[in-house]
Amino acid sequence: MPAPRKFAREQLQAAALALVDDHGLAGLTMRSLASALGTGAMTIYNYVDGREGLEQLVTEAVMAEAHWDATPSMDWDDEVLAVAEGMWRAVRAHPHAIPLILTRRSLDLATLRPAEALLQALARSGRSGTALLVAFRAVSGFITGYAQAELVGPLSVARGEDLTTITDRIAALPPEQFPKLIEIAYAAASSDPTAEFRAGMRIILAGLET
Repeated sequence: MPAPRKFAREQLQAAALALVDDHGLAGLTMRSLASALGTGAMTIYNYVDGREGLEQLVTEAVMAEAHWDATPSMDWDDEVLAVAEGMWRAVRAHPHAIPLILTRRSLDLATLRPAEALLQALARSGRSGTALLVAFRAVSGFITGYAQAELVGPLSVARGEDLTTITDRIAALPPEQFPKLIEIAYAAASSDPTAEFRAGMRIILAGLET
């Protein structure tokens, strides 16, 4: 009989995600994960297949945090919004992991579960086949793109900065060249990210209703 496994996968996921949250992707290595778990690096190789396996732990951990409230009585567009917001909140909570979410092909259950929920909600609009695929990619792209825009867009806030600093920096640009960028910088100073996300999703949903 094989020896019992020392660490549950959930422990590995939580430790890997905590390292990325605190130190970025470069801070996640076999050695750092082993240290966080109080074991040796060689032990981790019994659980994780190299760098790809480390990254999979992170994406699984992020997407496992996607939760939403949806009921059968909801209209399809309200259900799509609920699932999309749950996915966005999970991704947004871990900005250092966003590059992995954007670039890593994941087929783990934690990633597939919200994807299937989103597809089921979109299918209630009467779409199937290619039309369903297009709608799914449009909404999925908005979710990850919106989270990424908060991280790397012109109005994004770097570590150690606050929104006032960014607003002041944009406001100092030549107004004759960047009038609209300055306008939205002032709007962002008092805007609520959740309200913004919902409003953006409503634009996507309005397009899907046509």
